[in-house]
Amino acid sequence: MAQTPARLDQFDYWGVYSYKANNATICYVLSTPIAQSPTTVNHGDNFFLVSMRTAGGTITFEPQFMAGYSLRDDSHVTVSVGNKAFSLFTKESSAWIDTTQGEVNLISAMKSGSTMTVKAISKRGTNTTYTYSLKGITAALKVAQKCK
Repeated sequence: MAQTPARLDQFDYWGVYSYKANNATICYVLSTPIAQSPTTVNHGDNFFLVSMRTAGGTITFEPQFMAGYSLRDDSHVTVSVGNKAFSLFTKESSAWIDTTQGEVNLISAMKSGSTMTVKAISKRGTNTTYTYSLKGITAALKVAQKCK
């Protein structure tokens, strides 16, 4: 049974969290949007998080968008940092990149960028846009790598 996550540290807009599940410690960084549109709809709680995974001694990061509502079936979420855009596949209220190289490229862009834009389509067909500050992401990921 998973425990309630504990915040380990905060770096500007990004928090570092961990929880225990199945005798393992799960660590991740998380942020909430600094802006969202349209302003006329209830967005619920939206997050962008990056989970840390360790396999064979190698640390990898798994970026994920979590919407406060159901996303349109078979739609894609677009994440943009500067002039780089990434397509994430959706399932229910979450979205992920489907390749390890895509994950590496997005994390690299996040570390060198200042803001990130996430565009999604709700199950009802509403086009939504979220802006996240990337201030603090690099420091947060460094701490997450040491999380045990």
